[in-house]
Amino acid sequence: MDRRDQTQDMGLTHDTSPDAQLEMHPILKAFICGSISGTCSTLLFQPLDLLKTRLQSLQPSLNGSGHVGMVNLLLKVVRTESLLGLWKGVSPSFARCIPGVGIYFSTLYTTKQFFLLERSPTALESILLGAGSRTVAGICMLPMTVVKTRYESGKYGYESVFGALRNIYQTEGGRGLFSGLTATLLRDAPFSGIYLMFYTQTKKVSPHDQLDPALSPLVNFSCGIFAGILASLATQPFDVIKTHIQLSPDKYRWTGEAIAFIFKDYGVTGFFRGGVPRALRRTLMAAMAWTVYEQMMAKMGLKS
Repeated sequence: MDRRDQTQDMGLTHDTSPDAQLEMHPILKAFICGSISGTCSTLLFQPLDLLKTRLQSLQPSLNGSGHVGMVNLLLKVVRTESLLGLWKGVSPSFARCIPGVGIYFSTLYTTKQFFLLERSPTALESILLGAGSRTVAGICMLPMTVVKTRYESGKYGYESVFGALRNIYQTEGGRGLFSGLTATLLRDAPFSGIYLMFYTQTKKVSPHDQLDPALSPLVNFSCGIFAGILASLATQPFDVIKTHIQLSPDKYRWTGEAIAFIFKDYGVTGFFRGGVPRALRRTLMAAMAWTVYEQMMAKMGLKS
């Protein structure tokens, strides 16, 4: 048996044909589509993320309530920091979301192709797929999440994203760059899993075949809104916990301490502070990201 036959028997044959060289392209396309969708949604909804972070970091005596608190804070930011102040933290948001959403969608696409073999996922499979893909993206991009949260809080005077990363590493070490990891994963993984489950199940019962194809993006967006509201409500407490840990990493040695502090100082309602802007942002952002992603994938001839 010659060397080529031995290599083939071991499953190590290196196929240099054009078809083989194109095998990675669908994954790259999924990454690009996800990154573009993340860019659009981040730019549009950054003000809601800033308001959410500011509401969660307010002291009890200064905190407004519900919609009024959000409106008052919005007017205060515009009055003291100008209209562009609503986009403070957009640079780390871009640095986090553009590659992060790309990683999420490309991981999701790869996993679906490997495990599902073109069939539609069940409700449980959707939860596992969404949560798993978000976990990968969340771990990869957590340092940028820490920087983004601190930028938006207005409590740190970082001059650049790179400067913030360097400062955090020099003063807090690698632990600082990954502060709030547990709370972030407890927030993001369930959100993505719940969102994908409701999104896919809602799409299955929607009358896609009976509508004009031009209305397909609107149907997808509506399904995304419904899924986003439910997922946001279910995961809001973990977002509050994550924000407290990342803004005061020296104050909490573990996630349980943050939970106890929030409950003691704010009560049960404290776990839902910033819920309105977060629900608006996450719902609209996820709905837009999925709509743009699916339209772009369809244009490229790929099934999302």
